Amino acid sequence: MVYGYIRVSTDKQTVENQRYEIVNFAKRENLGDVQWIEETISGAKDYRKRKLGGLLRRLRSGDLLICTEISRLGRSLFMVIDILNWCLKHKVRVWTIKDGFRLDDDLMSKVLAFAFGLSAEIERKLLSQRVKESLARLKSEGRRLGRPLLLLSYASEIRADWGKVNIPTLARRYGVSYSTVWRFVHQHLGIAPHVYRRYASRHGRRSGKCST
Repeated sequence: MVYGYIRVSTDKQTVENQRYEIVNFAKRENLGDVQWIEETISGAKDYRKRKLGGLLRRLRSGDLLICTEISRLGRSLFMVIDILNWCLKHKVRVWTIKDGFRLDDDLMSKVLAFAFGLSAEIERKLLSQRVKESLARLKSEGRRLGRPLLLLSYASEIRADWGKVNIPTLARRYGVSYSTVWRFVHQHLGIAPHVYRRYASRHGRRSGKCST
């Protein structure tokens, strides 16, 4: 059996992009029908308490689990490794699309499983530290913590989507303005002004001025 696993963190996000990618991938690989499992929940929550946990208990040897990227499984190193080790033990294959990762019963897959999980954990910790530093700086400057900080809980998702999803789409997804999204990625994700100007020129937006 082939299973497509889709996870978004909030109900403001859409599952359609992930579904579209998995459907096209399955067609290219001639995988046949795909059984779908979708959920709206944080990747930090214990996978055993998510629909993913129920899916894993149903999987059998030879089954294939597809997701768009490894971070859909979980946000921590130990969680991702635990899931992948379970799949290896039960001879369940795991393929991701954006990462180009394929977990099969071989040594290279085991090495890659650890490397991808480690990378996800390092990224999460770095992003968390950057957000904390930004909050501390703003507080020390006596600045009011306004609407851009509403996006802090979605920081990981926004960083993952940056360069793939345009700013107007992000603004609609999180119910904020175009300028709010830009200020957030500039101040809290470290996207430099010249990167924004290139982005704006590609998407037909005025770059304006952006303080450093």
